[in-house]
Amino acid sequence: MKKLLNKFKELKKAYQIALAALLAVILILIGCAGFYNVNLQAVSSSDKTVLFEISEGQTSDQIIANLKEQKLIKNTTVTKLYMKMHGLGDMKAGFFDLNRSWDTEKILKTLNDSKKAKQDQVVITFKEGIWAKDIAAQIHTKMGIDANALTALWNDDTYLKKMIQKYEFLDDSILNPQTKIKLEGYLFPETYAFNKSATPEEITKTFLDHFDVIYQKYKKEIKASGKSMHDLITMASIVQYEARTKADMKLVAGVFYNRLKKDMTLGSSVTVCYALYDQLTDWKSCEINYDLDSPYNTNIHKGLPIGPILNPGENAIQATLNPTASDYLYFVADVYGNGDMHFAKTYEEHQANIEKYNLGM
Repeated sequence: MKKLLNKFKELKKAYQIALAALLAVILILIGCAGFYNVNLQAVSSSDKTVLFEISEGQTSDQIIANLKEQKLIKNTTVTKLYMKMHGLGDMKAGFFDLNRSWDTEKILKTLNDSKKAKQDQVVITFKEGIWAKDIAAQIHTKMGIDANALTALWNDDTYLKKMIQKYEFLDDSILNPQTKIKLEGYLFPETYAFNKSATPEEITKTFLDHFDVIYQKYKKEIKASGKSMHDLITMASIVQYEARTKADMKLVAGVFYNRLKKDMTLGSSVTVCYALYDQLTDWKSCEINYDLDSPYNTNIHKGLPIGPILNPGENAIQATLNPTASDYLYFVADVYGNGDMHFAKTYEEHQANIEKYNLGM
């Protein structure tokens, strides 16, 4: 009887171990399934369209790695597994409009659909802080469209008045006859795919449509700021030119607002760079032409210049809307070192920074 009891206990123990192991396996499978499903979901709820390129001869591994790099998927391993399980490895070459609010299934199905590939497209990347005239030059190089025809359109009052009626972020402020290019600041820098046969008007619409996406994103903040859109973009353009990092942009914007409150000039040499851009040789020209007679020169004219001095990116716009509060009134960049910015509260501190970081000019 004792042997039977011991045997029963052994069997019970073995059963409990097996049950525990089974439960552990079930829990692991549930966890894996959860991990798998979570990593197939969209990376963002934000409706952000991304232009994605698949080159001829790219492997599925390379394509998936690029999807991860461009923040379109959460996990490369899960994506590869899903692709193989659902036969979605026949991805087509070309350019695709993808969206960060799409799940992995939708992204892979789009990349497998040759009808979704943009075949007759020219893709051009415009860097943040680019001048309108250089945008026109890039388009001319890539598409053969006359750069002068583009800049003439961007200065055409008849055309611009139609755009003012169409886009709420534009107003009559852009029509100042003294500005170099009236749409400067509103040609949002991004990677765009243009039809090879696109006209200057269609190209401009692409820029302005994307600017409108950014505007709608920050519309409440813009309204709450109490500042006009033109003033905000003008300030953002100066901030973009002066600073490199997000943190520095926010500090620089704060410095400029501090100077405006104290009825000081902005004193930004980069506004002189824009005034001189047809004759500009290097950044030193902006410094030595301190007294240049130009409505863009914020060394001699108080307030903002008459318009944007370049086309700012989103970080500069964010910084202009949300500047870092400080008591700083001056800054200088370490142009001969690592490019770091050094801020000062007094003119004496600023002069010391200039001697230390900028006198090499």
